[in-house]
Amino acid sequence: MADQLTPEISDRICKHMNDDHASAVLVYAQVHGAVSAATQAEMLAIDPLGMDLAAVVAGSTQRVRVMFDRKLTDSEDAHQVLIQMARSKS
Repeated sequence: MADQLTPEISDRICKHMNDDHASAVLVYAQVHGAVSAATQAEMLAIDPLGMDLAAVVAGSTQRVRVMFDRKLTDSEDAHQVLIQMARSKS
């Protein structure tokens, strides 16, 4: 059974994504957050409706909210949606 998207689970997902999938987090900012000039991004939080990122553009950091197409149900649902979003680079 997958975990609900609690703040603790959000922290775990963010740490994993930032440590192991930084290129995917950058895609989230550039493509899904419409910050195409971002050169670096960090996932700050994820909840059932979207994710909060910090994107670096021209040396400045800006917060970016990326909304999901639908409300996520749990951590496994988040996992699948994040994979799909990383693969859709346009």
